Amino acid sequence: MTYEEFLDEIATLLTEMYDLTDEAAIKLVVDAQDNDYFVVHDDKEELRTVAQAKLDAAAIYEAKQNKNQTQRKQQQRQVQKKKAP
Repeated sequence: MTYEEFLDEIATLLTEMYDLTDEAAIKLVVDAQDNDYFVVHDDKEELRTVAQAKLDAAAIYEAKQNKNQTQRKQQQRQVQKKKAP
């Protein structure tokens, strides 16, 4: 599949696997693309498969969840520091 079809497949999988809206799935793909996550996929056509798309969809979703969790913990620490005497 083409690079664009591959990215579309990932966005579709994100909506199906994680019940995301189209907009949220596209944002995840665009953010991953902005962070050069798909550079290798662009160069190597053999990486643009449905099986790889499933792996990549899971990876970028989990990375986003981990980032969100880290940010929440950092915010909680800041609040606790402000409350400390």
